[in-house]
Amino acid sequence: MTAAPSLGNEFAGKVAIVTGAASGIGRATAELLRARGAKVVAEDRNPDVEALAGPGIVPLVADVSKEDSARRAVALARDEFGTLDILVNNAGIIIYKPVLDMTLQDWESILAVNVTGAFLHSREAVRVMSAQGSGAIVNVGSYACFQTFPTIGAYAASKGALAQLTRTLALEAIENGIRVNAVGSGDVVTNILDDVREDGREFLAEHGRSTPIGRAAQPEEIAEVIAFLASDRARYLVGSIVMADGGMSVVAG
Repeated sequence: MTAAPSLGNEFAGKVAIVTGAASGIGRATAELLRARGAKVVAEDRNPDVEALAGPGIVPLVADVSKEDSARRAVALARDEFGTLDILVNNAGIIIYKPVLDMTLQDWESILAVNVTGAFLHSREAVRVMSAQGSGAIVNVGSYACFQTFPTIGAYAASKGALAQLTRTLALEAIENGIRVNAVGSGDVVTNILDDVREDGREFLAEHGRSTPIGRAAQPEEIAEVIAFLASDRARYLVGSIVMADGGMSVVAG
């Protein structure tokens, strides 16, 4: 029997960009990739991302929805570490409003971060990865890639669009050796609701109890799925949306 490969240095020699890296899933992913040997550009509009600075991790304070931010992130990866092998499009925001109460600014702000940011960073990353004939892009989606409920119209639309962007780009990029996949995350105890409600983390933890597994996830659990999709262990996965939602999509489906 062949021994399972060690994960301790599986990303040695690889360079990654992780967006939304100041906290939650993004921070856990940046730290995990670094722990397994990758050099990382950690990007977030929150200046708290600068706390990640250290050997092998370079922070970038930038708004992912801006075209120049994507270019700066890719340029930073190449200038600091010489190449780009992995992109994790994790940055995301949410609001809770019925469609009738939603402003155009509400709608556009969600799509700008959750979809446009992923598009811009993916486009710039693919340009580099295509030249070297390899790479992996992992988009952080949600159960809302496929399911929804009242008050998350903009968020659900953005995650549905992200799922389709994942599939389409996967077909376009695989001929150049680039795999594009996504993780469909369930409730994770993070700070994503901090701008929406004071008890955001408690709300996510409580909402997670309604899933078949009976709890919300911790960021590190989703980071493990992201790392798998970014690794050679997932080399046969192309255009997949891997659901890591505690069974929520099974019940809702």
